Amino acid sequence: MIRYLLLFLLLPVCAFSQPDRKLEKGLRDIIAGFQGDVGIYVRNLKTGRYVDINADTIFPTASIVKVPILVGVFDKIEKGELTYHQPLIYRDSIKYGGSGLMQFFKDSTETELSVLLALMMSYSDNTTSLWNQALAGGGQRINELMAQYGLTVTRVNSRTPGREAFRTTYGWGMTTPREMAELVVKIRNGAVISKDASARMYRLMSHGYYDETGLSQIPPYVQAVHKTGSVDASRSEVILVNAPHGEYVFYVGTKNNKDQRWTDDNEAEKLIIKISGYLWKYYEN
Repeated sequence: MIRYLLLFLLLPVCAFSQPDRKLEKGLRDIIAGFQGDVGIYVRNLKTGRYVDINADTIFPTASIVKVPILVGVFDKIEKGELTYHQPLIYRDSIKYGGSGLMQFFKDSTETELSVLLALMMSYSDNTTSLWNQALAGGGQRINELMAQYGLTVTRVNSRTPGREAFRTTYGWGMTTPREMAELVVKIRNGAVISKDASARMYRLMSHGYYDETGLSQIPPYVQAVHKTGSVDASRSEVILVNAPHGEYVFYVGTKNNKDQRWTDDNEAEKLIIKISGYLWKYYEN
């Protein structure tokens, strides 16, 4: 009996994680009346307590798909098929519009893989992201990696044979709040590709340029990694906060949004800001 009691006491706290009903109530109050579909997953990494509101519902990733693409590239680096500072030449033929800077590079500009990765994760650069997806072996290979890490829904759809119907519905990629948040946790814990690869990916995710939504509610002196994803009817964000009183991760996904404006007062973006601020105060105040 004493032996079993000792084993019980030595088990990690997260082994006995429970839903945080108080936090869930606060979050449900915040999302009440939102004109669209919302999914939220929150987990305190210190206590293991969590909230899941539609956390296993599928949402479009938009640019959050760049996290799986990042994993795909580092898989190639780990295998020696690419190098982090590998020289590359930019060509106009790969130019893609939307967010990012590389589309404005001159044809034949010399660059390297580390620049592609930094632009993808900091400025959400679409041109470098599609280039990285190809360098990673394409969407199919990235999807195999996601399955390898236990993600059953998170997939790249764009430019991936056999996933045309999914692309029509969800766009570039698809995920659930729980899966993407837990992928970021795996990276934080050094459990994706390798410890060194995870550390480099985590650093790249900590330098986001788009910091005016959820990230804006985290004090600038506290490190947080994040990625946003935005298309007309879907705005989402995943954030892992290295908070003083215990790290926490959360994903807010939205879709079928009525407010599709690209303005500072977009309803979904305001919602993400409010949720992020509420979580910071809940855990740190």
